[in-house]
Amino acid sequence: MPLTADQDIRDLLANARTIAMVGASDRPDRPSYGVMAMLQRHGYRVIPVNPQIAGQHVHGEYVFHDLAQIGVPIDIVDIFRRPQAAGEAVDAAIASGAKAVWMQLGVINEEAAARAEAAGLAVVMDRCPAIDIPRLGVPPVAG
Repeated sequence: MPLTADQDIRDLLANARTIAMVGASDRPDRPSYGVMAMLQRHGYRVIPVNPQIAGQHVHGEYVFHDLAQIGVPIDIVDIFRRPQAAGEAVDAAIASGAKAVWMQLGVINEEAAARAEAAGLAVVMDRCPAIDIPRLGVPPVAG
């Protein structure tokens, strides 16, 4: 079961430090661009992942081609992909050893969620951390 209780989601966000954003964009008109900036302002390290702009920088962070290239532990993989493509991102999150996957608003993939949960990852689906952080009063990440 994906996390739906406010306290569970708050705990996940409060204990996370590093978020890999699959589908990050360098275009200011894209939702992922604004969400990444908000998460950084809140103190998270957000590592962008997008093969189309790999090697560039978004909000000061190097953009990786895929999750396998990231050499640091990942707390949450935030997925900005179509529901049909979310399964591939979830499989990569499992392989990378991430602790949780977060599927953005409108991203619902029950099969991928079940695979993540079976692998021991926490799952959040059809939500946005940029909405839930202020709504739940998640404190800023301590430096």
